[in-house]
Amino acid sequence: MKILIQSPEIIDSRSSFHKKEKNVLLNNGRIVEIGDRNYSADRVIKAEGMKLSIGWFDLGTFVGDPGLEHKEDLDSASKAAAAGGFTEIAVLPNTVPSVQSKNEVAYITHGNDNRLVQIHALASVTRNNKGEELTEMIDLHEAGAVAFTDGLKPIWHTDILLKSLQYLQKFDGLLIDHPEDIWLNMFGQMHEGLQSTMLGLKGMPRIAEDIMVSKSLELLGYAGGRLHLSRLSTGKAVDLIRNAKKKLQVSCDIAAYQPLLDDTTLVDFDTNYKVNPPLREKADNDALIKGLRDGTIDVLCSGHTPHEEESKSLEFDMADFGLINLQTFGANLVALSKAVDLDVLLEKVTINPRRLLNLEIPRIEVDEKANLTLFDPNKTWTLDDRTNLSKAKNSPWFGKEITGKVVAVFNNNRQRTED
Repeated sequence: MKILIQSPEIIDSRSSFHKKEKNVLLNNGRIVEIGDRNYSADRVIKAEGMKLSIGWFDLGTFVGDPGLEHKEDLDSASKAAAAGGFTEIAVLPNTVPSVQSKNEVAYITHGNDNRLVQIHALASVTRNNKGEELTEMIDLHEAGAVAFTDGLKPIWHTDILLKSLQYLQKFDGLLIDHPEDIWLNMFGQMHEGLQSTMLGLKGMPRIAEDIMVSKSLELLGYAGGRLHLSRLSTGKAVDLIRNAKKKLQVSCDIAAYQPLLDDTTLVDFDTNYKVNPPLREKADNDALIKGLRDGTIDVLCSGHTPHEEESKSLEFDMADFGLINLQTFGANLVALSKAVDLDVLLEKVTINPRRLLNLEIPRIEVDEKANLTLFDPNKTWTLDDRTNLSKAKNSPWFGKEITGKVVAVFNNNRQRTED
């Protein structure tokens, strides 16, 4: 079937059509024409005022499958991801069992030939993500794992982190770590500051992130290798990485919601705002924005962490950390674009994550495969029981009108379009 995407602005810095409004004709999963002619097609999508980029890539989606399917399974995550604009996602290994053998990698990637959303496996660095015993990373790499991480848990063991950096150099593997001192954050519920004091909640201090970033960078300088630090939240952490990039192979990401929210949102003890790392203060948010602008922060991720209602509808100190954000990611981009150019933001969710993982990067050119996201930054909509495709509802935007909606995604000779 021929599909004509009419007059979107093409956003792809590697394309000769970057920042140009053109008609794009798709046929059998490929881009067959790009130009000003009104090509004949079986279906026409009027896309004036919309942005057409290569398909979005989420670096670190939490999916509970296998073992925790009541939170999210691969099918529901794929549907939510497609609705949110993602044509590829890399899933965290915090499952039961964790992704620590060829079987688990195969379970996750099986079916990619027939999927709209390609699912990549991030394999565990340590068995059961406990930080004590290394997995067989070479075997996992050969089985198709794209990078190595303990996901939602930090690699707290110094010797394990050092040996991982050394081990992964055998095949230029990427180590991804969430920097957090688990002892300093023990029993913490939110950012340590004025708000935590006023609310009477145990705080999670900035230093719990900062000292782990500093330690990791020292180890990287000593051992070599490639290190990606995930879900940063503090201004000092960004400064440390900015300086380290001058001499080390280090990269980092933040959750797209992190610079948009601060710890004052917790005044009503809404557990949908309880995340890890915690929402911090405006000074940290400003530092994250600066890091997005100057390229210190390489990647934006969704931070999608679904939980069933029983894990969130509790007293604040008993509720689990995390929020869902695959479908609302586009609205995050629109909000962030008030401070950072949207073209810059899109590169952090299209080109950069694939480059870090040494994956093929699509292009918007004639005769290329159609791996595309069509995004309307002006469309308003509401995430509710009708539109939500995740199994979970733990979103601070649930039931609220937001701006920024994905209209269509195309990948693997498949598509999802809004009615």
